[in-house]
Amino acid sequence: MYPTLIDFGTIFSIHIGIHSYGVMLATAFITSSILLRWELNRRGYQGDMATAIIVAGAIGGIVGAKIYFIFLDGSFQADVIFSPSGLVWYGGLIGGSAAVAWVIYRSPNPFLQTVDAIGPILLLGYGIGRIGCLLAGDGDYGPPSNLPWAMAFPNGTVPTDVPVHPTPIYETSLSVAFFAILWSQRKKYVSIPGFVFGVSLILIGVERFIVEFWRLTPRVFPETSSLYWLTSPQVVSILLICFGIFFSVWMFERPRVAMESEISIPEPEKETPRPNRRRRRR
Repeated sequence: MYPTLIDFGTIFSIHIGIHSYGVMLATAFITSSILLRWELNRRGYQGDMATAIIVAGAIGGIVGAKIYFIFLDGSFQADVIFSPSGLVWYGGLIGGSAAVAWVIYRSPNPFLQTVDAIGPILLLGYGIGRIGCLLAGDGDYGPPSNLPWAMAFPNGTVPTDVPVHPTPIYETSLSVAFFAILWSQRKKYVSIPGFVFGVSLILIGVERFIVEFWRLTPRVFPETSSLYWLTSPQVVSILLICFGIFFSVWMFERPRVAMESEISIPEPEKETPRPNRRRRRR
């Protein structure tokens, strides 16, 4: 594949260039920004906040993904810190979510309705970003395969001459499909703020959990454990799915609880007017 499109050489032990992963990452952010602006305007909110939200998500996501990778890898060298590879998705989700939540909280837009607009777009942006992993050949591929669509990555960041499962294609396909489903149904749940975002978290976890079966991610538990087949992203996916289910149910029940509480509140009793008593004349 083509991990580096333009190579500027090495400056101060740092490899400088325009990388295919970075190009696709920028494409994901630009596409998400345009779509989020349109969706916020359609909902009647300030669409101009889309740029600030996406920039915050980009910076927080990249920093979070890199920090997550550094602590997992245990390497604090400059070439690792400033490398275009080594961006872990769940670290990016945590860092990006924190930055985006802070921006939304300080914006004039309502919080839950705004994250509802972001949820499906998050799936689309993730799918576009995975195309960058495919072009870079950064080791996200799976085990050797004889399937017709198996691919080799002789020029990848983590090269292999053996045809393997192109798992970035799997992730892009699932993410785009989940985005299309959720995007087409989002208008049905406008009256339940936060519900679409919760479902988005569930689909993100489901997508990664499924694809991990065709990736070479190290296992978490020892071989003697019955959970040996689980990888660390699958463990995080389970937690994300559980949180998404809890959040969705909570958001779904909130309007009902509000309606019931309004019905159950008794109306204040009206005071009966006192009869006017005439003074007796002496």
